[in-house]
Amino acid sequence: MPDPTVRAPGAATDQNDQGADQATPETSINSAAGPTSAAPDEDPMVALAREAADYKDKLLRSLAEMENLRKRTERQVAVADNMERALGALDAELREKADAGTKALLDGVELTERELLKVLEKHGVKKFEPLDEKFDPNVHQAMFELPDASRPAGTVARVIQPGYMIGERILRPALVAVAKGGPKASVEAPANDNAGASPRDPRGSR
Repeated sequence: MPDPTVRAPGAATDQNDQGADQATPETSINSAAGPTSAAPDEDPMVALAREAADYKDKLLRSLAEMENLRKRTERQVAVADNMERALGALDAELREKADAGTKALLDGVELTERELLKVLEKHGVKKFEPLDEKFDPNVHQAMFELPDASRPAGTVARVIQPGYMIGERILRPALVAVAKGGPKASVEAPANDNAGASPRDPRGSR
């Protein structure tokens, strides 16, 4: 008898066999990996708006920090001013006559003032006293004119209150007195070399 397991030519194949025959390595890999779906691309306008909002937030935070730094620095500068006034109230003669306790107190105030100025410089704040410098309205504030023939007119003759810089910006201008009545600025000679020559006879030489 013929073996029933042997298929005749052209006989229909079993469904399981068809699935096995149709499975390729590529489909096997895809089926093992599972379905993949890419997220849709974000709208460029939405991305730009979000980035602009981030930059605005950072800018506002930086401005707030700078304003807090300015106020804090102004308070520290006011303390330094008070210390300087306290020390300036006593001249050298009074210091010599002061007792040991008063001298120790003055030394402590001077030390505190120096340390405070060091802290300010560490944070980019510098004190300046523009004595004998040319008056500059950008960094100086003139309080009055002071007759002083020993200094050129327009220079700083006295510093009433020192100024402070924070980086390259003015934190507080220096209060100054401007010299008046000193020597005048030199006048430049005329550029024309023939300015002093005698006029030529328009008729010319014969």
